Amino acid sequence: MAIVIIRQDGKIDAWKKALKERNPSIEVYSYLEEHPKESITMALIWKHPKGTLAQYPNLKCIASAGAGVDYIFDDSTAPTNTPITRVVDPYLASDMSEHVLAVILAELKNFNTYKLQQVDHNWNPKEYRRIQDVTIGIMGLGELGALTAKNLVKYGFQVQGWSRSKKEIEGVQAFAGQEQLDPFLNSTEFLVCLLPLTPQTEGILNRSLFLKLPKNAYIINVARGGHMVDEDLLHALDSGHLSGASLDVYHEEPLPGDHPFWQHPKIFMTPHYASVSDTHSVVPQILENYERLGNNRELLNKVNRTKGY
Repeated sequence: MAIVIIRQDGKIDAWKKALKERNPSIEVYSYLEEHPKESITMALIWKHPKGTLAQYPNLKCIASAGAGVDYIFDDSTAPTNTPITRVVDPYLASDMSEHVLAVILAELKNFNTYKLQQVDHNWNPKEYRRIQDVTIGIMGLGELGALTAKNLVKYGFQVQGWSRSKKEIEGVQAFAGQEQLDPFLNSTEFLVCLLPLTPQTEGILNRSLFLKLPKNAYIINVARGGHMVDEDLLHALDSGHLSGASLDVYHEEPLPGDHPFWQHPKIFMTPHYASVSDTHSVVPQILENYERLGNNRELLNKVNRTKGY
């Protein structure tokens, strides 16, 4: 039994070190070094190069190092019967909640507008809004969405949520299913997307959806770039229907230098860093599943391949 780490962000050594610190006897390899492929039973991955998973004949678990797994399903060469696990990390949820709160408060108090005015030496006070004056709508009430909703309620926001199946969260008005999507959108002034990316949710942030939001609604996408139809967002912003958007995720990352998002005055961008897996928090659950593999026990945080999350 051995683990191979496959990722392209320069963090392999950090993850390798964290695993070895917790269990010095474990065999851990980088996919970039010489290693016994037939001994690999777990692949710990994040946005791996397509085709790499197919190289391991005895792979028994594909462990995503983050909460998302859509990139695994995008790899047509990945094993189709190998169990997939994902990270369920309290730090991921709390970090995401803090990011969303910061974005909303910055928009309520016109911080992004003032930054643009500062560059132009433009002194122009704007009317601001208060927490109790706006309704936040969260699409997706999994671990990240549920905690974000709960925390926003604590701060005094009016919060509603929409999900595939009905969720009960204290203080949050719950909507569920396609038949309740329109009423959810009609009363949402800040729309936060925290949906998993599946064939059913791909491109859901489109022109039709934007037009169902109140005029001057604000979009926050911290889920996946595949949820957004870029051209439709630009049209909704330029037409004046949407007041702005905060984006942390994109179809291509890093975002190409010629993409219109870079220069758009109504778009605030962050580089897919709203919520990042912490090695010290995540490694214990990776090792727990590694031990479960060796003992033929049920894996934790297993992904439902049919649902895609």
